[in-house]
Amino acid sequence: MPRSLRTEAIVLRSIRYGEADRILHLYTPDHGRLAAIAKGARRARSRFGARLEPFFHIGVILHEGRGELHTVTGVDTIAAHAPLREHAATLDAAARACDAVARLFETPEPHPEVFRLLANELALLDSGAEHARPATGLAFRLKLLLAAGIVPQLASCAGCGETEHLQGFSAAAGGVVCSACEAAAFPLGQEGHGFLVGALGRPLAQAPDASDRALAQAERAITETAEHHAHVHLRPLVIRG
Repeated sequence: MPRSLRTEAIVLRSIRYGEADRILHLYTPDHGRLAAIAKGARRARSRFGARLEPFFHIGVILHEGRGELHTVTGVDTIAAHAPLREHAATLDAAARACDAVARLFETPEPHPEVFRLLANELALLDSGAEHARPATGLAFRLKLLLAAGIVPQLASCAGCGETEHLQGFSAAAGGVVCSACEAAAFPLGQEGHGFLVGALGRPLAQAPDASDRALAQAERAITETAEHHAHVHLRPLVIRG
């Protein structure tokens, strides 16, 4: 029997539908990713107002239908994230963060840690444009891989277990590789390796700095891991290296 569902959610995407409706992609702490329709949301006097735009953190009441598409029946704003909309860099970083969550976590399977991570990322972007730097975006993606259960091995060679001479990365092998196991791997310098270790172990707000070259290597490691193990292509970040 259809029932009502009350939950927190972050709006990942909001799509115009029909003459006045919106289709929403929502990420929730206890129900994973959900799709919903907000009927009449685009009318001038809609009771939803602007609360169903991307990046809004909301409390929402959904009516469960027979299919996968829920119906929005009530919305309250928890965080509008207006400050991040004032700068192109923070707006772009928020869009890429939501897109990464949407691609890596497509199902209703709950991952409350992913919801908290995304909420934290949006709050950081609210607090200042300095958090839109690529290092923070890469740290966010690396933590998403951890939540998805596909974080690369970084402490020792994924091929043989060697802890020294780690100078390459292979998504197929599952992480960093040593000089003896580097066939089909790409070069990963000490700085790039150090960035991955530091980014995984620190809070998002403390993501380590690194050169463009090291960040480009780290991004390649993250991107190839997502493609190989989750068959997901993540949108590239803006890194010159």
